[in-house]
Amino acid sequence: MQRRRLVTTGLLLGSGLSLAQTSLPPLTSGSDAPAAAPPRFTVPLDLLQSEVAKRYPMRYPVAGLVNLDLSAPRLSLLPEQNRLRAVMPVTAAGAALPRTQQGSFTVDFALRYEHSDRSLRAHQLKVYRFRFPDLAPEAVEMLNTYAPPLAEQSLREVVLYQLQPKEAAMADLLGLRPGRITVTGQGLVVELVTQPL
Repeated sequence: MQRRRLVTTGLLLGSGLSLAQTSLPPLTSGSDAPAAAPPRFTVPLDLLQSEVAKRYPMRYPVAGLVNLDLSAPRLSLLPEQNRLRAVMPVTAAGAALPRTQQGSFTVDFALRYEHSDRSLRAHQLKVYRFRFPDLAPEAVEMLNTYAPPLAEQSLREVVLYQLQPKEAAMADLLGLRPGRITVTGQGLVVELVTQPL
């Protein structure tokens, strides 16, 4: 276990992530020996923000009348809920509007690990309403009918972080994979667990 932890430490430090250090427990005999904490790594908020920004801007035509252009979301951490929040800046323009409008909408989401491409992804989305301060209420109501599917398309399964090939190869060699993901005040703490057979 100690050798596995040391190799994992080198693996994760080499990727630029900061490993959450855990001290090894003192050697004890008998069944009262404390269980060693699982190895884990942290992904800071600024790294999540830069990774998400790579996937924007995005454009979504709405019924041939309006284009909604999404800029990179502003992420924040919700540790008490073990979720993240994304505030999505939106620019609306098209034949149905008298002029270009600036607005936003908000999405809260949990995280999961996707083993097929070794990524941390958004899921369990909770979508809040569009806000367009300078747009007529009836027009905002019309746009709000498109908010949930727009959030689904733009954020569901968005990759927030992806293990590098050398990280994934080393994890496979050690028989480890990301397990529980915890949102903290600084970023994500990802525990490494034994891969299922």
